[in-house]
Formats: sequence, C-alpha cells, structure tokens
Amino acid sequence: MTLNMRPAEHMPFETFGVMRRDREPLLRFMLDALERVGCRVLRASQPDTAPFQFSFVTPTGERMGVVAYAFYANSRLTKNRPDDEYRFQIKYGSKDGKEHRLWQDHFGLYTTLLVGISPEEGFFVGADPVLNSPTKFFISKEFKRARVEHVIRDGWHTWERDRRAGDESPVEVLVGGTAHAFLRYVRLEREALGEDQGHRQLLAERASDPAWVGTIVRQVPAPDVVAVPNQIHRLAEEFELREAEVLDLIAQTRRLKMAVRGWVAEEHLLRRLKAVSGVTDCARLDEEGGPDLRLRYRGSRPLSIECKNVLRQRTREGLPRVDFQRTRASKSDPCSRYYSASDFDVLAACLHAVIEQWEFSFALPRTLDAHAKCKGKLSNNVRVDDRWQRQAEVILAQAAA
Repeated sequence: MTLNMRPAEHMPFETFGVMRRDREPLLRFMLDALERVGCRVLRASQPDTAPFQFSFVTPTGERMGVVAYAFYANSRLTKNRPDDEYRFQIKYGSKDGKEHRLWQDHFGLYTTLLVGISPEEGFFVGADPVLNSPTKFFISKEFKRARVEHVIRDGWHTWERDRRAGDESPVEVLVGGTAHAFLRYVRLEREALGEDQGHRQLLAERASDPAWVGTIVRQVPAPDVVAVPNQIHRLAEEFELREAEVLDLIAQTRRLKMAVRGWVAEEHLLRRLKAVSGVTDCARLDEEGGPDLRLRYRGSRPLSIECKNVLRQRTREGLPRVDFQRTRASKSDPCSRYYSASDFDVLAACLHAVIEQWEFSFALPRTLDAHAKCKGKLSNNVRVDDRWQRQAEVILAQAAA
C-alpha cells in the first residue's frame, strides 16, 4: 500500500516528535485495519509526528478524519505490578509534569482517539479522550489479560476499567476490539463524544453488532428558501428549514448532538417533576456548576435538584451505581471534586443507562455516605439502595420539611 504521507506543519494541535521506526507500526495498524474493511485512505501524516492524523473514505462514500493519540499496549512484566496486567502508557516527550489537552475538532470533521494498540496480537483498547483531557504524560491505562482474551475471542468488548484499591478517580469505560472492528470504534468515539460513562458503555454495547454504524442520517436536500406552514415549530421557521432538516442538522453535527443529549435527562426529569401533585415553579437552571432544577413542593421554600446518570454496570447485588463526583478538581483542593450535602436538596438518579427508559430514583444528599477522606464531602461511590425512592413525592416532602 502506498500512502499519501504529508508533513505535519500547520496542524491545529500540539504535536510531538517521535521515532519513526518505533511508532510506524501503530499508524500502520490503524490504516491497514481501515483498508481491510473496504475504506480508502486519502491522506496520513508522517509517523515521526504524534498524534497521528489521517482521513479516509468508507465503503459507503462517507469521508471521515481521525486524530489518534496512539500508544503501544503490552503485558511487559513490571515490578510490583500484577503478572496478568496489560497497559498502555500515555507518553510523548519528557516527563514534564505539565497538563496537556487532547485536541477535539470544534467543526466535527475529525474524531479524536486515545488508544492503546498491540500490532503483534492484533487488538486495540480505547479510552475516553474527553474524560482524560487534560492529561499528564507517563499516565498508564491498565487492564487485565482476561479482558484482552475476551477482545480477541469476540472481536469487541467494553468494560469498566479495573481500579486499584483506594483509587477515587472517576469511573472510566474502556472499549477493545480487533483490527476488523477499528472502523466501528472510530464511529463509536464520534457518537460517544462527551457522553457520561454509563451512556458511553451503553453505546459501546450497541456497537458490538458488526452492522452498527451509529446515527443514521437521512440526506435531505435543502432548498434555498423553504415554504414554511404556520403549524411548524417556530425555530424551524426562524431557520427557514423543515423540522426534519433541523433534526438532521443536529444528528450530523456531533457538538450539537452532544449538547442536546446532555439536556435530555434533565428534560425528562423536568417533565416527571412537573407532573407531581403539589409541585409548582418547577424550572431548569442554567448555572455553571450549580443544581439542574428548582421547584417548590406544597408551598415550600425553593428546593434545588441535581440530576446524575447512573453507570451501565450494576453492583453484585443488582443495584444501580452513580459515579458521584465532578470530573475535575481544583489543583489546590483535591476534595473540590466531591459534593457536599448542602450543594442541593435532592439528588435524582436517571436510570436510563441501566434500564434504557427515562425513569428516576430520588434521595436526600444528607442520607448518603460521607467521604472517607474529605471532611464535609459525600462519598463518590453511591449505590441506589433502600435510601432511594422511585416516588419523588416522598423525598420532596422530606426535603421540604
């Protein structure tokens, strides 16, 4: 295969010089994997510059681009580490202690990958590039040999990353596949951009079907001026587009789709609470870092509601779980990642990632477990157990008391 290699100048992201001979097998794995399923590679950056950038056309004629932060995945024995452990190390250049941001294309033309690859064993494991940005270099992503065996046997596998005892970092969902599934993986990362980890895993499980291609977009020709009947939505009228075209525009533009998805659970919660007898003044809040909704219950003071999505994987007892922490913490205060009982009055857990229906359970923050290390904070390890109620009225009455 003859590649149309291009120099790396003018790339809109931070680049790093790497050894061509050492890194070329990583780039070769990805490009060969695409060609094996009928893609045609258009352009690729030189393998002596990381991250790798390339573009290609799928068998159906869709043009796609990738920016890949790619590293070797291996099971090299390491002192004081388990014998059955694989890992890939996020490492470019020297260990400078700085935080490096993983680039995302604001125009949605390129999909960013953060991936470990084993060219010899023929598999890859991908991590969430949004969750891991910014990152320090020399950070390792570990996973068990049993996961690799599953990937190689089935061609596709997704799981929560095994965490060390005492590790309180956010829950992270990894996705692994063989070379034949690499195009599917690129589509998944495009589809799952910015999703919480529960829905990332739900999407990855759906993508286990080899026929999965993500969102299907109907190609609707847009005339210069659209005749707009009076009954259509006023937003479509303002845009001079048909309603279906507005939805297609959202589906085609991943940043729009990500933003809309982020509001869907809150919209369903808003509707659910507005239907509760005794609830008034129920409205969504749009405050950065603040609660999601506010309402009054039977004439109470204003009550604030925080909405969180559950993770896809349940506990051994079958209980849904909430990774109850902020993604980032202040550098000067690691405990700022965790919530306090006074941050809001009611916590609502959206169960969609588990039951695939927009239903909720409710709890009082003051009844949840305290954090083991951070005084005045709540534990990030939350089980939706008997302290929770599916009937919002019960918890609202207790919060209003």
